[in-house]
Amino acid sequence: MTGSGAAGTSGARAAAEWLASVAPDPGACRWEWERNPTGVALLPAGRRWDVLITPGELGRPTLDVLSRLVGRPGPVLVDGGDARMGFFVPPGTAARWVGTGVRGAGPGTWIVVPYPGRAAGGVRWLIAPDGAGTLTDPALLELAMHEAVGHLARGERGCGAERGDR
Repeated sequence: MTGSGAAGTSGARAAAEWLASVAPDPGACRWEWERNPTGVALLPAGRRWDVLITPGELGRPTLDVLSRLVGRPGPVLVDGGDARMGFFVPPGTAARWVGTGVRGAGPGTWIVVPYPGRAAGGVRWLIAPDGAGTLTDPALLELAMHEAVGHLARGERGCGAERGDR
């Protein structure tokens, strides 16, 4: 699923509108994306989505498992060094999440967000928003994390290694 974005220009536009709708000033958000050299905007979490932030070494195998389970999960951001990944989940999830090494961004926090389909400012979409508001189900994300941790504990590189499909 790496590099999955909103389909085409109209899909990216719909995704951008969905993201910008949480901004205090959606027009200023769009301006930041279009004219700011970094190509990112700061958006508040906790309105339409929360973000669960994992270390990259857990996030990648979790995304592999999650993609097998649901095909296309909700939006996923990654920082420039692949050190952290952010899974977009329903609002309220961050306040209830308990997990070692996983940080939650909910009400009162802001997320650096590039325009859908573009890498900018060291942050890029692995799974861009679809514009319809699809988010990752927290229960499925938790299951995917548990499976990914199991694979990591066994020293497997890919989440399908025991089946021979990697």
